[in-house]
Amino acid sequence: MKTAILGLHAETSIHAGAGSALDVIDLPIQREAHTNWPCVFGSAVKGALRAAAGKGNQTDLVFGLENANSDAYAGALLVGDARLLLLPVRSLTSHFKWITCPAVLQRYQRDAERMGKSVKFTVPKIEGDMQAIAATAGEVFLEEYRFEVKQADLKEVIDALVQVSDVAGFAEALKNQLMILSDNDFSYLAKHAVPVTPHIAINSETKAVKTGALWYEETLPPETLLYVCLAANDARKKDSILSADAVLQTVQEMFTAKPYLQLGGNETVGMGWCRVKVGA
Repeated sequence: MKTAILGLHAETSIHAGAGSALDVIDLPIQREAHTNWPCVFGSAVKGALRAAAGKGNQTDLVFGLENANSDAYAGALLVGDARLLLLPVRSLTSHFKWITCPAVLQRYQRDAERMGKSVKFTVPKIEGDMQAIAATAGEVFLEEYRFEVKQADLKEVIDALVQVSDVAGFAEALKNQLMILSDNDFSYLAKHAVPVTPHIAINSETKAVKTGALWYEETLPPETLLYVCLAANDARKKDSILSADAVLQTVQEMFTAKPYLQLGGNETVGMGWCRVKVGA
């Protein structure tokens, strides 16, 4: 088995929908059941990768057959959920901040270790809620909440995060915009600080709003950073000679010329574009 980590740096809003909901948000995004952190389920990521790969015999070997023939053999590529690493949040005192927390960073380390990757850094400890760590001490407002920020050397953490994104200037921006919050504060903001946008439907004949056609849609904002664990086996089709190395190479070549992937719904209005980095 060969492994890699796929980094996804959102360049537009992402709506990987979870279907309808019972609360005020009609179209919520996908979330982990136990943490309530935003994510994109592996099935949706795999579908987006397959769509980007196009049709062909090698596509079937990598991703598996579709429809009626899908039980003939499984795909050779194992695709995990896209897990949240950094969430951009509005700041009332400065430019937006990328937030994360010890639980997220620890899980990233464990995932990387499972994939056989070297991601070594000391996870900072947060003293309590409404406290944070950043490269510069002071007072910062995230949304309407005031945080006391203590200064710390985050070079190791930043070096690890940069492995997931190759967006120009990302490392330098992190020095000024990265904040590590407590697990509780991060979970609260991950629930309540993501964009919720109202939408309406227009009658094509009258050009007026259709009666009752109002809904609210949740999205992940641009600049969100996600990562996906990939594992490749030799092709499962009988008599195939496609190796695990070749399977991962196929995925990598998909993004050599154009390192972008469109993920989730609302493709026709430009949502879902991520910059991809393979092999972190």
